[in-house]
Amino acid sequence: MLERLNQAMGHIERHLAERIEVADLARIAVTSEYHFRRLFSALAGMPLSEYVRRRRLTVAGAEVLAGERTLLEVAVRYGYTSGEAFARAFRAMHGVGPGEARRSGATLRCQSRLSFRLTVEGSSDMRYRVVEKEEFRVVGRKARVPLVHEGVNPAIAGFIRGIGQETLRRLHSLSDQEPEGIVGVSDNLDPSRAEGTELDYYHGVVTRAPAPEDMDELTVPAGTWAVFESSGPFPQALQHMWRDVFTQWFPSNPYRSRPGPEILRVRLEQDAARADAELWIPVERSAV
Repeated sequence: MLERLNQAMGHIERHLAERIEVADLARIAVTSEYHFRRLFSALAGMPLSEYVRRRRLTVAGAEVLAGERTLLEVAVRYGYTSGEAFARAFRAMHGVGPGEARRSGATLRCQSRLSFRLTVEGSSDMRYRVVEKEEFRVVGRKARVPLVHEGVNPAIAGFIRGIGQETLRRLHSLSDQEPEGIVGVSDNLDPSRAEGTELDYYHGVVTRAPAPEDMDELTVPAGTWAVFESSGPFPQALQHMWRDVFTQWFPSNPYRSRPGPEILRVRLEQDAARADAELWIPVERSAV
């Protein structure tokens, strides 16, 4: 898998001055577009689109300093429709406009070319199981919230505080299958998984029962799920578990992620400093 990802990185480098299709990158990596985007984001720490943008502006910066093309020619070469759009993007990355950079020979920032290598640590194992589930419903309360990669998500925390205990008791009574009890469900995420992009968050239960009139409902088709277990400091251990699933488990196992909601079941200790958790990720067998 890492070798194929590096081949995809080579494709990006060869086509920085052209339109780069995610479908082509996924084909090189022998996986789906959906899984390629998610795996890249987890491994690189940034969305694929951001990496391509920064690599283009890095190479464009070298051409600006070289002075062999006009600034407009450089802008058009790297996909910008006007000199003004190029100047804004250039300044956002490099802290200086292209004209000023050319005149003064300014110091520019560089997005290095990524390559992926295997690091063998062996410091921990990962507990998981694979589950086949029939169609089910997520029933509960829903909110549109921003994605937060590290620390407590204030929007989700505030949303949960606003759900009354009576509502939670009603929801709990509807739980009739795994994962049992109250769960947090993330759905309809932006493909980039960038910090601050929005997602649908459900606080509710997994059930076969239809939603009461005052509740929201998400129908989830039948499919395969990888279920991961974790214990540790809250919320860091939960967020690191998601990262480890994509950076360690997927590259080592014959599965890839598929579209669908992610389900998190958390049981906090009394002081809320630590938690036991189950993370349910929709998966499918890889082609190879």
